[in-house]
Amino acid sequence: MPGQKNLRMKAARAAAGLSQSDLAEAVGVTRQTIGLIEAGGYNPTLNLCVAICKTLHVTLNDLFWDEER
Repeated sequence: MPGQKNLRMKAARAAAGLSQSDLAEAVGVTRQTIGLIEAGGYNPTLNLCVAICKTLHVTLNDLFWDEER
């Protein structure tokens, strides 16, 4: 089951009108990588997190900060 950060990323991607493939191409990874991040099966590097946030025009806190920890 995906965690909140993964649901927030999926929602931000959809709000930006991007498919998984679009986002993957923009940040230089495969669509499968984006799918795995959203499904909670892959923990992205900080550099990838930053690239995703820049592409989606959101902050790291918006997508990846977990208040529960």
